[in-house]
Amino acid sequence: MEIGIDSFASAMYGDNNTLSSVDAMEQLLQRIEFADQVGLDVFGIGEHHKKEFLDSATAVILSAAAARTKNIRLTSAVTVLSAADPVRVYQSFATLDLISKGRTEIVVGRGSAIEAYPLFGYDLRDYDALFKEKLELLLQIRDNEFVTWQGKFRPVLNDLPVYPRALQEKMPIWLGVGGTPESFIRAGSLGLPLMVAVIGGQTHRFKPLVDLYREAGKAAGYKPEELKIGLHSPGYIGTTTEKAIEEYYPGYAELWTKLGYERGWPPVTKGKFDGLIDDLGVLIVGSPERAAEKILRHSEALGGVDRFTFQMDNAGLTHKQLMSAIELIGTKLIPLIKKG
Repeated sequence: MEIGIDSFASAMYGDNNTLSSVDAMEQLLQRIEFADQVGLDVFGIGEHHKKEFLDSATAVILSAAAARTKNIRLTSAVTVLSAADPVRVYQSFATLDLISKGRTEIVVGRGSAIEAYPLFGYDLRDYDALFKEKLELLLQIRDNEFVTWQGKFRPVLNDLPVYPRALQEKMPIWLGVGGTPESFIRAGSLGLPLMVAVIGGQTHRFKPLVDLYREAGKAAGYKPEELKIGLHSPGYIGTTTEKAIEEYYPGYAELWTKLGYERGWPPVTKGKFDGLIDDLGVLIVGSPERAAEKILRHSEALGGVDRFTFQMDNAGLTHKQLMSAIELIGTKLIPLIKKG
């Protein structure tokens, strides 16, 4: 199993959230560089268009990281494809693939945050139709140097080449999903690797959806080993489980209560948090030993997971704390996962 981190390039780190955007970006790049040095497999950058996040130009951040790293794979987490031009998405990530010497991946999705749609002039009523059409085009561009294509939301392409070409012959494109059954089926039918974002509740409850993915892939003629599954969940690693909870909970409660206000969720309580960090809960918060045990349990519950990525952006966690967590993941947790 591969282990990595996804970041939303939060600008909220530091005492009293006073860190400048310049310093926040530099610290993020330092964390990616350090993750590479201690042996993490992958680092992803999200896409948001809000004041508190610095990740609106994902490929630019990853390109800066590519110049400072050697082995770690670099991916979006996720690219809001519905509100983007697939030609430019491919060109940006193909360029990143050249800079990184073949370490680039893309996770595409419709986006749970919707601010990109009005910003780029798209109608939310076309939420799914936009994604379906643009995914089709992106895959065609990846697989063909010259493209002939016609759709509803973009001008026609008539035997036009798209450059540069990625170094990887088939640059990985994952489908990022939440809880919509049709999204799992779509990924399986296309034989695309699946990245499941589980941010609340109990992870094992996603097994029926993962089964839909595998069944759709099998029906489309793909072998089981071709149907890769990734799991993305919030979490944090400390030297002990008690210390991890002490450092993580206050910021988690603050951030997710704020998100809940925006999206209609109830406020976070300590009781609810305790349920999320128990054996079946989604949060991977604890010591390396506790976290490894829980990740392996989640993998077994879903029928096998090929990649797990932590989402550690959290109000109140400092750069020093995040660097410590990255070190513990690389030096303690990953060896435990490999040992099984």
